[in-house]
Amino acid sequence: MRLATFNVNSVRRRAGHVRRFLERRQPDLLFLQELKCRTEEFPALEFEGTGYRVHAVGQPGGRNGVAVLGRIPFEVVTDSLPGDEADAQARYIEVRAAGLHAAGIYLPNGNSGGEDGYAYKLSWMGRLRAVAAARLDSFAPFAVLGDFNVCPTALDLAPGALPATDALVRPESRAAYRAIENLGLTDALRALHPGERVYTYWDYGPAFERNAGLRIDHALLSAELAERLAGAEVDVAPRAEESPSDHTPVVIELDG
Repeated sequence: MRLATFNVNSVRRRAGHVRRFLERRQPDLLFLQELKCRTEEFPALEFEGTGYRVHAVGQPGGRNGVAVLGRIPFEVVTDSLPGDEADAQARYIEVRAAGLHAAGIYLPNGNSGGEDGYAYKLSWMGRLRAVAAARLDSFAPFAVLGDFNVCPTALDLAPGALPATDALVRPESRAAYRAIENLGLTDALRALHPGERVYTYWDYGPAFERNAGLRIDHALLSAELAERLAGAEVDVAPRAEESPSDHTPVVIELDG
């Protein structure tokens, strides 16, 4: 089984990038983030004939947004993160497919909105931890993939790429990430590439050519899925295309 995640930084601008990725890698489930469109504006016609079913959750104002594309049957469990009914930001989608639960997330960046914005990031991470704990307590095979907007360690960013005050590397952000991981989830990419400087995001400009990147797109797997982990890689091809997203996909292979 193949799972993938891709922050597209505007799906209407990059539908072609997504379609080419689907044709080339053929993931069973692909989670998208940062759609930057309303639900009804998702370019579903671009994916007709691909064999993929789409479920998108957009947001007014050209912000946020998540989606899942599946070439296998899936059932949407929820399209919002539990724990705060007043939270209207489109950042979470969870499906049940092929005997597992898989969630796609677009975790808040935390650098805008001052300390209130950062508090929202940490609160959102706490809610995500509660959902992950519930899934693990029910013994459901569980994967959570997406843009976490956290560099877990110094290995996950190019030297000097961010100041220590950036929300992606602040100690509280890293501690909240570890609290989720320490429930018993495995960082798939790091499990198979423990000492490598592997990045999933490069700012626009010369950062990609200089490989001055960040690893902020992750795939965390429950123990049952970690035992099936057969491959994990960053697919840099979409980042090298014309007019790319600033992120590139992460692809996970599971046996069985």
